[in-house]
Amino acid sequence: MSVKDRANGGPMDQVSAIAAGRAASLVHAGDVSSEALSARLGRWTQGDGTLAARLSRGIEGLIASGELRSGDRLPAERALAAAGSVSRGTVVAAYADLAERGLVDRRQGSGTRIAGTAATAVPAQRPGRGEALFSALPNAIDLLRTVPQISDLGVQLIRDHKPRLDLALLPETDPAGLPALRALIADMYTAEGTPTTPEQILVTHGAQQAISLVVNALVGPGDIVLAEEITWPGVTDSVGLRGGTVHGVPMGDDGLDVDALEQALARLRPVLVALNPHHQNPTGSRLPAPARHRVAELAAQYGVPVIEDRVLAGISFDGVVPPTLAAERADAPVIVVESVSKWVWAGLRIGWLRADPVLVRRLRGARQLADQSTSVPGQLLALDLIARADDLRRANSRIHQERLRLLQTLLAEHLPDWTVEPPRGGLSLWVRLPAGSAAALARTAATHGVSVAGSAAFAVSASPDDHIRIPFTAPDDVLTEGVRRLGAAWREYRETLGVSS
Repeated sequence: MSVKDRANGGPMDQVSAIAAGRAASLVHAGDVSSEALSARLGRWTQGDGTLAARLSRGIEGLIASGELRSGDRLPAERALAAAGSVSRGTVVAAYADLAERGLVDRRQGSGTRIAGTAATAVPAQRPGRGEALFSALPNAIDLLRTVPQISDLGVQLIRDHKPRLDLALLPETDPAGLPALRALIADMYTAEGTPTTPEQILVTHGAQQAISLVVNALVGPGDIVLAEEITWPGVTDSVGLRGGTVHGVPMGDDGLDVDALEQALARLRPVLVALNPHHQNPTGSRLPAPARHRVAELAAQYGVPVIEDRVLAGISFDGVVPPTLAAERADAPVIVVESVSKWVWAGLRIGWLRADPVLVRRLRGARQLADQSTSVPGQLLALDLIARADDLRRANSRIHQERLRLLQTLLAEHLPDWTVEPPRGGLSLWVRLPAGSAAALARTAATHGVSVAGSAAFAVSASPDDHIRIPFTAPDDVLTEGVRRLGAAWREYRETLGVSS
């Protein structure tokens, strides 16, 4: 990748010296405090293996993600032991394991530092993490995937669709999409408050292809991409295939911590930011308006492109559909990604991206090499559906709000000791376990005939291993039986922990 092609080549250079200096002061010239390290490790004491092995794996994950970098000095053994409420011997053993594997250097008088080759010793993301979401066991109830129900309106529009043969029989199609569809999508964004021209639209086979096209164009080996610390694995897998590293930015109850994002932009100098700020998958969080505006400002200030994944933005239970990040600031390099799959029909793989026309032309060429163009019949059906986008999104939101209520009722019946905060939109519930390991619970659940995904499928780096995602998209009888089996699995697993109900 040439210097002129790098996503943050210009504006980033203008502010990097000041920003990097500001970020450096936060880590005190490479010294990592015990409190900061303990906070980033999360609930590392839960999971498989000895405490020392779990601590070693947690620190290894932070090294691999770029959060701990070459030369950073880890806290003293006693300080980290106190912060994590474990024995000093646990920390000594974890540090020794890391040193034996060449991830840290331990020298008398200078403490324990991250080794110079640590960033490349262990890959941060192994391509294929997302495969876990498509790996339900045979004869098991699948609570892994978020495959939405089709509304009655969606079924009617699909049945009534009559393709325009003058468009369907064209001898060739534009890799960027049918002109009529690009124009319709542009008009939709303009009506929603994001002025858009057809030249800014590229039609794809779903949102995932749009994300992959952008990653392939902007990310090279060794590059850093920022994303929420819990995110859709299609992002991390795509970056990993390019040889890049995804750095997880901390999140709060309302989603991304924007202050932490700014610090990461200044310190890590990424080539791309990938965010899912609206009814985020899997946490369900919705980024508040001031934070959305600040993200757009940071994108413009640092010159770093931001992928805004909006596939779940329109599935809103309170009627609030936030505007795009691109609408917050016209000069911010925001790439909006969306599709019809989540709010109409999962089987219709029609997505698109909205970006600067120069980038669209570049991606159009890459698209031509990948698969030439999107299916014409699919694009023609999308014309009918996008024309009714507002109605379809409202219908889909009503369906899945009712499904969420059913899931809450089932959880109260079968898992009464679980406390959940319902999302304001989206298709899944992100549930924190009262105790234990999500990975261990998933294994127990598999023996009860239900497949669920835990934190590891979504965490960018070291996972606290304390959450599972439960989609509320399955039919009533399937969801009911799935939660019943999950409740039985939890009771069995809870007994192994010695935790009373």
